Amino acid sequence: MTRIAYLDCVGGLAGDMLLAALLDAGAPEEVLHALPERLGLPGVAVRVERVERHGIKAVHVDVIFEGGGLAGPPPSPQRSWPSIRDQVVGAPLDEAVRARALAVLGRLAKVEAEIHGVSVEEVHFHELSAADTLVDVVGAVTLLAELGVERVVCSPLPLGRGTVAAAHGVLPLPAPATARLLQGAPVVGVELEAETVTPTGAALATVLAGAWGRIPAMTLERDGFGAGTADFAERANVVRVLLGSADVEPARLAEVVLLETNLDDLLPEFVPDAAERCLAAGALDVWTTPATMKKGRPGVILSALARPGNQNPVAQAILEHTSALGVRFRPMHRYELEREWRSVEVDGHEVRVKLGRLDGRVVNVAPEHDDCAAVAEATGRPIKSIWAEALAGARELL
Repeated sequence: MTRIAYLDCVGGLAGDMLLAALLDAGAPEEVLHALPERLGLPGVAVRVERVERHGIKAVHVDVIFEGGGLAGPPPSPQRSWPSIRDQVVGAPLDEAVRARALAVLGRLAKVEAEIHGVSVEEVHFHELSAADTLVDVVGAVTLLAELGVERVVCSPLPLGRGTVAAAHGVLPLPAPATARLLQGAPVVGVELEAETVTPTGAALATVLAGAWGRIPAMTLERDGFGAGTADFAERANVVRVLLGSADVEPARLAEVVLLETNLDDLLPEFVPDAAERCLAAGALDVWTTPATMKKGRPGVILSALARPGNQNPVAQAILEHTSALGVRFRPMHRYELEREWRSVEVDGHEVRVKLGRLDGRVVNVAPEHDDCAAVAEATGRPIKSIWAEALAGARELL
């Protein structure tokens, strides 16, 4: 049997909301209360209370100082990503919890580095420096482990718009870090002038969720509601966690759409450009197959595989960037391994590694090529040696 947690993001997603929902679903509260001390956060505590959102009884979590104020003082220069990483590495945590927490925090650091144009090692987070982010991330991973969750599935994320005051100024919503983190994830706009998904929530969802979309087939066992601080008139600001179990399958069965078109009058130089446009539009994979067209003309079949939600953008990319007058499509299903991202260091640089799990077992390990290429460019080493070292580091981590 596989233990499943479905994140029903009714009002959005934030780290404290996920913590609260997991507590309401039965995770042990004492584990969360003990976490600040284990993370080396003196004077920090966790406050848990019952609240109501649109008539729904829910749990609300705050990370506070012993004096009663919310945690999150202005960051000091020492509160950089490397110092926070070392703090998590040195904490007495289960190794699987530590690895997943570092993957979430590392993804946050990488995105912030991209947005501000600095290296990952130079990142100084205002949000990440706060004690509440550390507790949110490590706490969420810890409580999922306490509940025995092996698979996380997440609903599409509702995004509000507007602006929010932050350390760097007044930012548009969703915040730049949130938008970058959610690339490739299903989202839907809602009529709210508010921040519904925080960077921490986006990082947790994109790292921990092995699938997105509808509630998966499972035997439902319990549920829990976690409330955000705001109380919106338009919708209940809650995250609901549905816990259940399912018989183990060979792999996850997912819906995909195959889109194809025949091309016999497109300049060959343009074919790779069209493939890149399809990937940018959300295609999972793109390939070409040589074919003989009418009147004996040599040509290619351009094929793209996409999720149903990305079907239209990918079709539009094919029509805009090729000479095709039409695109045929066929709904399909495929078995997929559970996927998880980890990070390893090679010569002081971060390299992401993709893990493929079958029935909880890691059966595929693949360093991210673009990360290996970037490290090779920065260090002058051959990319194959970077790839091999990242692979060895990932296997040692596992």
